[in-house]
Amino acid sequence: MIVHFIGAGPGAADLITLRGRDLIAACPVCLYAGSLVPEALLAHCPEGARIVNTAPLSLDEIMAEIETAHAAGLDVARLHSGDLSVWSAMGEQLRRLHALGIPYSITPGVPAFSAAAAALGAELTLPGVAQSLVLTRTSGRASSMPEGETLENFAATGATLAIHLSVHVLEEVVDRLTPAYGPDCPCAVVWRASWPDQHIVKATLASVEEATGGLRGRTALILVGPALGAENFDESCLYAGDYDRRFRPVGTAPRFPEGAE
Repeated sequence: MIVHFIGAGPGAADLITLRGRDLIAACPVCLYAGSLVPEALLAHCPEGARIVNTAPLSLDEIMAEIETAHAAGLDVARLHSGDLSVWSAMGEQLRRLHALGIPYSITPGVPAFSAAAAALGAELTLPGVAQSLVLTRTSGRASSMPEGETLENFAATGATLAIHLSVHVLEEVVDRLTPAYGPDCPCAVVWRASWPDQHIVKATLASVEEATGGLRGRTALILVGPALGAENFDESCLYAGDYDRRFRPVGTAPRFPEGAE
């Protein structure tokens, strides 16, 4: 018996890996975070599967479902939205599985920031503009921010920021970022990236509050940074005609001669 943790993606039912889809189809028990995971994914469950929406359950109740499946020798598909590596609450479940001696696997998923960037048609790291992406959030009731992990500190780097779970405090976010980025810094807010009712607002830090018109649902991502609006940026050397690389030797004395290992 194995508990398969599966990143269900940002919302669109077809933005799931083939491995994730096949694991859902093979598991007689499916526990899914119904508040964010699209129900269309449940169509992959085998006939007669036990399907449980964990949104109203406590951690103890979720673990009780897993222990019951373990006792019966039934594999479990545990679906979380986006990718499991950030803000998934997977870690606390893994800790309990370790203590119980229950095996598990982890299948990554498409994260929300990737879906938001795709919706914007944007690359978040551009040569000479930004080469780092910071995934962060503001403090909330469920999780406070560690000392040092502040918007001000991240903004000081000039990196692209993907700020999760914070659109309800957009005014605070703008106030804290403007000193470092400036009022004209481009930003965007993407609600429910990849869902049928996806909504996008493109603005600057100075105009984003008015541009959003008071729309504040929590399932939104705020993206901020110069890379979002850059037009005059360097082209990558990787594809330059005179760039000597292993798979395209250039010049009379290439670093990696053709045929070299």
